[in-house]
Parts: sequence; C-alpha cells; structure tokens
Amino acid sequence: MLRSGPLTAAWTGSGSNTAMDTPLSPIFVSHGSPMTALQPREAGAFMQRLGPAIDALNGRPRAIVAVSAHTLARAPALLAAARHEAVYDFGGFDPALYRLRYDAPGAPALTAEVQALLRAAGIEVQALAKGGLDHGIWTPLRYMWPGAEVPVLPLAWAPDWSPRRLFDFGAALAPLAERGVLVLGTGSITHNLQRVFAGGLRDVGRAATPESTAFRDWFRQCAEAAEWDALFDYRRRAPQAVLMHPTDEHLLPFYVAAGAAGKQPARRVHASVTHGDLGMDAYAFGARAEALRQVLGD
Repeated sequence: MLRSGPLTAAWTGSGSNTAMDTPLSPIFVSHGSPMTALQPREAGAFMQRLGPAIDALNGRPRAIVAVSAHTLARAPALLAAARHEAVYDFGGFDPALYRLRYDAPGAPALTAEVQALLRAAGIEVQALAKGGLDHGIWTPLRYMWPGAEVPVLPLAWAPDWSPRRLFDFGAALAPLAERGVLVLGTGSITHNLQRVFAGGLRDVGRAATPESTAFRDWFRQCAEAAEWDALFDYRRRAPQAVLMHPTDEHLLPFYVAAGAAGKQPARRVHASVTHGDLGMDAYAFGARAEALRQVLGD
C-alpha cells in the first residue's frame, strides 16, 4: 500500500436530506488490465471525458460508492476509513505501475446512510475502519477525477451472489442517485485472462475476437432493451458466456450499478477492446443515461 499523502477533506454532505433535480446515473466501467493505468488507449480516453461529463450534466458527485471486482467479502462490508490510498493488488507488471498514486478522501459520514438503505432491504452490511482502493477503483478514478477530489466509499460484496440478487442489492442503493452520490461498478465486460496472456500482453491493440464481439453485442442488445431476465441468466443465454467469463466476478458489478437505477434500459456509453478479448465497454443506467451518452458523444 502507498504511504500517506495530504489528506483531502472528508465527505460532509447531508445525503439523506439533499435531493438533486437531475439524479446521477449509476455507471459501470471496464477497468481492464492493470496496464490501463499506463496505457490508456480508447478506454482511458473515455474515462478522461467521463468525469467532466458527469460534472457538466449533474455537478460533481458528493461521494462515490464503489463496487469493484477486486474488493470482495463473504458478506457486504463498507471500507469506511477517512482516507484511501492505491493498493497494488497485482504482480509482474511494469514497475512504473507501483509508483502511481491515488490518495483519495474516504466517506465515513456516508456509511450510516448506506447501511440504513441496505438494512431497509433486509441486507446487513458491516462498516470497517479500513481504507484502500484496489486497481479496479483507482485506475478509472485517476482518469475521471485525477485530483482525487471526490470522496470514495468502497463496498465489498459476496461473489457467490447471483446476478439477480446483486441487482436487488444495487436497487437498495437507488436513493443515493438523488442525493449526489455516484454508484460506480467496475470490472470487465469480458474477462478471460488465459486468452489474454496466451495472446501476449504486448499485443494490447489486437483486434476484437469473434467470441468477444458476439458476447458484447448480445449484452448490449439485451441491456438497451431492458431484457433483464435474459441478462440475469446470461451464462446460459449469452453466446460464448462461459468462455468470456470463466468466473464471473468481473461482470457482476454491472448488476449492482444497474440495480441502482431499477429495470430501466441501460445505455452503452463506450465500447472498445484490448488484447482482443478484454472488453472495455461502459454502461450508464437510469433516466439520465441517454443524456450522459449524448454529452460524451460515444
């Protein structure tokens, strides 16, 4: 973990008493390989536009509830430290990655509100006085808000929960969108590292494989048509589903972010691929998703 840097002011918004005229769209981004932090390519360029686009459409979020494929637990837990540092939860990559920093304020004042929302839905969540942002969180946020201005509250989740259960988990967080809090899911729309490494990490620009394209196209069609029953059953219904997700922890944060907007049509706001098989697509959810897509121009 990185050594501490200057501490930015913690989140102090009044959350439960503050409504927004234009609710924030929950977001799912594909964070890709750790090398995305050094090789931004199309997805990194998109993330650089995403933060300012959210600011322009809604105003800067008061805080972010981050649900990442790399922060997992047997039961839901909030990392409620007053500050966070980047965690290097990977090995064998370019040494320059280990010198990157992302010192962000935490959002401990938001913890009780999130707990109350989840408990109202019958979901218990533990609050831990611990900090740290895995690379699935700090990589996108370094592009979205490079000054680390927005407080972050990581929400650990159980990877053995089904897509439908995680959607309901996200639905409990829906009131946050009107209170200036961004629900951010981060993983990968396709994620088969065996195929990525077989192709060679140097071949980052390899064209999308037919298998990746088939899965990503099916997923977009279902998401934008709000075919949620199909999406919940993606492992049986989607083409190449098990090949593209041998394990599905990198896709499951999509369902948490989607649930935070209800069963509305999603909008794909970015599409690209690295290493041929690693899909970098991003989605926005809720009533403002189409407006965000138009601001982004993707």
